[in-house]
Order: sequence, then C-alpha cells, then structure tokens
Amino acid sequence: MADEIRIRTATETDAQAWDAYVVGHAHGSFFHRYGWKRLIENTYRYPGHYLLAERNGSLCGVLPLGEVKHLLFGHSLISVPFCVYGGVLADDDTIRGRLESEAMALAERLGVSHLETRNEHPMRDDWQRKDGLYVTFKREISDDHDANMNAIPRKQRAMVRKGIKAGLVGELDDGVEHLYRAYSESVRNLGTPVFPKAHFRAIRDEFGEDVDVVTVRHEGEVVASVMNYYFRDQVLPFYGGGISAARNLAANDFMYWEVMRRAAERGCRVFDFGRSKVDTGSYSFKKHWGFEPEPLSYEYYLVKASEMPDLNPNNPKYRLFINAWKKLPVGVSRMIGPWLARGLA
Repeated sequence: MADEIRIRTATETDAQAWDAYVVGHAHGSFFHRYGWKRLIENTYRYPGHYLLAERNGSLCGVLPLGEVKHLLFGHSLISVPFCVYGGVLADDDTIRGRLESEAMALAERLGVSHLETRNEHPMRDDWQRKDGLYVTFKREISDDHDANMNAIPRKQRAMVRKGIKAGLVGELDDGVEHLYRAYSESVRNLGTPVFPKAHFRAIRDEFGEDVDVVTVRHEGEVVASVMNYYFRDQVLPFYGGGISAARNLAANDFMYWEVMRRAAERGCRVFDFGRSKVDTGSYSFKKHWGFEPEPLSYEYYLVKASEMPDLNPNNPKYRLFINAWKKLPVGVSRMIGPWLARGLA
C-alpha cells in the first residue's frame, strides 16, 4: 500500500508533538518552535498558519508560517515573523515539496504580496532568493573558560578585559525593564524602531527557562543588557544593546563574554551570534570576535508582488527616515516605534 501523506493546519493539541519533532530534526531551530504561533497571535493579532505533514498518521514535517498585515509594510506570509531562521523541516524532499506547495496555495488564497521562507540553506531554485544580504555567525565553544577567552582575537579580547578592569558586573535579570531601556536606546541610535515592551515579556512568558536576560552594571547602574535564547546545546544572544556610556566601558564586549561564559557553564557548546546584514556594524563586530559569516538563504514566492521586498536599512529610500529617527528623543521613539516595528517582522 502506498504511503498516505496528509497536510493539515496544526492546532494546540499538536504543540507537544510539533516541538518534539523540531528538537529531533537536524535543522530544527529555536524559531521553529510552536510557541511562536501563540506569541504572534496573542501579542500582534497576526494569524499563525502552522502546517503539519503526516505520513500514515505519523508526523513527518512542519512548516511554521505567520501572516503579517501592516498599513505601511504590506501583507505577507513569513516563516517565521520576528525570527531569523525558518522554513520547512521534513523527513524527505517529497514531504518538503508537499508542505511548500500547500504554503504557496495558502499564499494565493490569502492574497498576500509574497511568501518568504528564512532558510539557513538554499531550498528552491524556482523561487527568488536574496543572496549576499544576510549571514549568520556560529562557532563551537568549550567548557574551558580560558580556551573560550583565548579563541577571541587579541584586539577584541583586550576589549573584554577592559570591561572586566572597569569593574563591570553581569547578572541574570528576572524582568525586561533593564533590557528594554538599554535595547530601545541602542536601536534608536541605529535609526531602527523598537518593538513594544510586551514583545519581550511575551518571549519570556512563552519560552520560560529557555530564555534569559543578562544585564551588565557599572557602579550599580545598568549600562547594557541582552536577551538570550537556548535550544539544544546552543545559545543565541538575540536582542542586545547598551546606553551611550557602554562604548567607553566596552560593556557590549563584556556582555557577550558574560553570555558565553554562563552558557558554557549551562552546557552549551555552540554560540550562535545570529543574523547580520553584510558590511554593517554588527557584521564587523562579530567578525572581530573571530566568527566567520555563513550565508543565509531567504527565498520568496511572489503572489501579488512583482519583486522581492527590500525592507533593508541599506535601501537608499529609507536613508532619510533612518537619519531622522536617530535624532528622536528616546522617549518619543519608544512611543511610536512599536507600531512601526510590528510591520518589520
């Protein structure tokens, strides 16, 4: 009897099996977890269309999708909104193809401008693909702190030690208030709208012990903070930033060293420095830490759009907006930024 393959929309009753599949799949990531569906639906009121494949009744593939609709930034179907990795996880290419075909049909029914999958590796040559824009940075770490310190190139290692000498102290933070204050100032300085504070609270509430916040203080005052994701033996510092005083104190370098040190003690063996756009400040920072860029393959199936979206700070048409945003008072950016940021999924 031929295998019977069924594609359907996952429901809350599938959450446990979905997550078990993600953890067990070689290409599974923190961003494939079912909790993101709850988060984008409850925090942003964006529908989650989480597709599940079954072969003869057994789960054999998943494709998480979020439907984003914003007055300025349009209507899209993304795997996964507010995340840097996504796309299909499947037992084989047949299952992958069936899930992607269902996603294409869903995109047509919804009338979106495009369907986007945020893959770590190329998947489809018949979709459009952004090459050379995004990269990720990953490196193995040791349980030996001295080995990890010595693996940092000399100049950057000196910056970490500068922060230590300045008396910086790292601590695990139970809340998001310090993170939000430091991160919102940092992204304002980059000309980027900040997410609502509820976004960060929701991440902590949804993923529990698989998320923490490391906050750095100088003489008792918060100067930097970062939210970190944990998945299998990996740590991914995701939302991080510092106030203006952080630069002279080398607080960001110290902060990421603190994350690495704590993650190694937790048993992590991979430090995922996350996504950056090529030739940006964060790209250079991560290279200076001795991490080598690995290209990401963001792929697009166009429905109503005639070309791939370009919501990219390097796009010249956003230059005036970015320069103006950098000059906003931080308090103002915190008030109006969240409405804009919800469309930058």
